[in-house]
Amino acid sequence: MTAKLDYQWHLREVMATRGMFSTTDLRPLLLERGVNLSSSQIYRLVAEKPERLSMKTLMALLDILGCRMEELIEPIRETGRRRKTASAEQPEETAGPEPGVGDFRPRRARVTPEP
Repeated sequence: MTAKLDYQWHLREVMATRGMFSTTDLRPLLLERGVNLSSSQIYRLVAEKPERLSMKTLMALLDILGCRMEELIEPIRETGRRRKTASAEQPEETAGPEPGVGDFRPRRARVTPEP
């Protein structure tokens, strides 16, 4: 099994505990700290899990919310399954049928010429 590193983004929850319920509340506070984001960027930052985040923006959020990084970003570890390929064998711990498929496997159709 391969360990997959991921994280949970808690910006919306941290904002709510600080009494900030609107994404527009963040814009002037970020501007005061030199971070100029559009309204749509701020909305995506709050509503979705960001794939990339500048350190300047992260430090501004921590300062605005008065929180620590552990409150905002929670690292999680997921175990993933490797997919079987034609050239590589599947590891023992993931061997066996996929869930819900059981022994049912489609069969290749045979095409025979018409008599």
